Amino acid sequence: MDTNLAMIIFTSIVGFLGMLGILHAMSKSKEREQTRREVAAYVAEGSMTPEQGERLLSAGSARACR
Repeated sequence: MDTNLAMIIFTSIVGFLGMLGILHAMSKSKEREQTRREVAAYVAEGSMTPEQGERLLSAGSARACR
């Protein structure tokens, strides 16, 4: 009986951590899209050149480091 309880607890913890990981990835994706929209708005209103916007969006990404 104790082994079943331990397996249930272990499975619950792993499931909970998996859900946290999914929520974190969703939040990160949403924030990235919001940033892209804000930069696009600045470029559209003329506060920023397209080149500046492109550099800003590529800063910090793994592709920009190559």
